[in-house]
Amino acid sequence: MGRDFRPSWPLTSGHVQTMLSSSGVRRMLLPRRAYQVLEGAQTVMVDGGDGVRLTGAYTAQKTQAVSRGLAVLFHGWEGSLDSTYVLQTGSRLLADGWDIFRLNFRDHGESHGLNEALFHSCRIDEVVHALGDIAQRWPARPLALAGFSLGGNFALRVAMQAPAKSIPLSYALAVCPIIDPSEGLFSLEETAPWFYQAYFMNKWRHSLRAKQAAFPHREYFELQELKQNLRGLTEALVLRHTDFGSLQAYLDGYSVAGRALASLQIPATILTARDDPVIPVDAFEKLELPGNVELDIATYGGHCGFIRGWDMTSFCDDYIAARFNALTE
Repeated sequence: MGRDFRPSWPLTSGHVQTMLSSSGVRRMLLPRRAYQVLEGAQTVMVDGGDGVRLTGAYTAQKTQAVSRGLAVLFHGWEGSLDSTYVLQTGSRLLADGWDIFRLNFRDHGESHGLNEALFHSCRIDEVVHALGDIAQRWPARPLALAGFSLGGNFALRVAMQAPAKSIPLSYALAVCPIIDPSEGLFSLEETAPWFYQAYFMNKWRHSLRAKQAAFPHREYFELQELKQNLRGLTEALVLRHTDFGSLQAYLDGYSVAGRALASLQIPATILTARDDPVIPVDAFEKLELPGNVELDIATYGGHCGFIRGWDMTSFCDDYIAARFNALTE
């Protein structure tokens, strides 16, 4: 359980956990086994439907005569299939005998030139379609899904749609998922320290410039818009590139707050930390969940951190592995 995670100082700080989770320092200090999922990984193109192409990487396990199943991993906003937390979780599951598929969302992981339209968080249909394609092409069962931050939000929404789309998803796990986007956006602007918004905005602006370079005939944004804050730039791009009539309508479009998950049929777990400085814990406590969905709120962990010690390994890896492995036992 999340309450079992009790790191020593200064890892009891949610800010320290969050800052270390995606840092270069962590990449350097992680043991080599955290990167094993890269060995023999096969880069593939996945069908997102309606001509949409997404990139991914598949790694077949070699530790057992028969695979435990297929584990699919979703990264967070402006992360990629090569994000540290994705590689570490993938490597841990690989060692336990799972085949691993790491998916890039549109415009993530150097895939900006594949699809002309911009990524946004309501593009759930192409991710659902991609999971269906993955399930067909790599039929190891059970099929289990884990996502982090925005990827956790996508994982929960995919799990909602999977039965109706005949996708044989057995289980979904969301780590620090975005629950109420309007609250999360407000939190980054108003209550989180300035450097979190600066970090995400810097990565997002870089991504938008890469998109513009890939399709120079399109005008994705005006230079003045890039200078706006998170809310301002989001609103400008929503009004310019989507059918949503307002920023609020867009944010509501990918919210899983309140009763949104009440009809989720697939077993799922939501893991978050009370000291997450990016996504407020209040939204989790207001969720109305069915009996097959486990909500686990840890005291410590920050945003997608859960770092145990100075080897930079994460409690999350064992947590996810334990729940995935239980599907096969």
